[in-house]
Amino acid sequence: MTVPIVRTVAELRKTVARWHDEGLRVAVVPTMGALHEGHLSLARTALERADRVIVTLFVNPKQFNSQADLAAYPRTEDEDAAKLASLGVHLLYIPDGIEMYPEGFATTVAVNGLSEGLCGAFRPGHFEGVATVVAKLLLQTGADLAFFGEKDFQQLHVVRRMARDLDIPIEIVLCPTVRESDGLALSSRNLRLSRSQRQVAPKLAAILFEAAARIAGGAPVDATLVEARSAIAAAGYARVEYLELRAEEDLAPLRPLDRPGRMLAAAWLGETRLIDNVEVPSGPGAITRTAA
Repeated sequence: MTVPIVRTVAELRKTVARWHDEGLRVAVVPTMGALHEGHLSLARTALERADRVIVTLFVNPKQFNSQADLAAYPRTEDEDAAKLASLGVHLLYIPDGIEMYPEGFATTVAVNGLSEGLCGAFRPGHFEGVATVVAKLLLQTGADLAFFGEKDFQQLHVVRRMARDLDIPIEIVLCPTVRESDGLALSSRNLRLSRSQRQVAPKLAAILFEAAARIAGGAPVDATLVEARSAIAAAGYARVEYLELRAEEDLAPLRPLDRPGRMLAAAWLGETRLIDNVEVPSGPGAITRTAA
């Protein structure tokens, strides 16, 4: 069993137009490949919600801040295609750089406000690259629904605002973060961790869940964040880029916790940058879920 692969916008649109003519509901799962269970869970959810599912695979150079990071990103097209075929995905779209950004390409999509701070403060231009490529993928596929993982929470907000502002007729569907049994959020970047780093990596999630539970239980926000930041460093992370409490709805800073929030963090383990976020519920009796 194989999954059909198309590599041009013309081929893609021809197939989707036929599906829509048949009255079929189409979903898209944008990825950069190196697929793990997190990506596959998005595809499974899409298969439950739509008649036809497209997975895109494009390592987008415009969202990398380092050429070395871009070069190191894993490329596993054959393995990815085999995984998607086993699920029954209907189409794999794999454009090359020229197809996505033809000669003379001169347009950038920027989402002000939501793209600032958090990852945006440390990765200049990153979210412009994300918004630009996702806008193109949504328009190229003409899908009715698009599925994104909760782990990249700021990215999710940027994508939703971009689609809304540009009147792209698509539903952006949020799917929960998928974790290993020890709590580590699944990420293609986990492949870069050494054996010893892999033992340290889950401590980030454990510390976030503990701090979120404390804040949900009434602990002071600022003091808890300071303690959690120190705990991440003590666990073996080389550098904590940020650790912040933001509003679930719009990513506004929360002081105090007066509505549902998210605790978001980015930290370096050796040469690998990991991000994660956890819910911080508000209100009497609020209890956050655990990492396990």
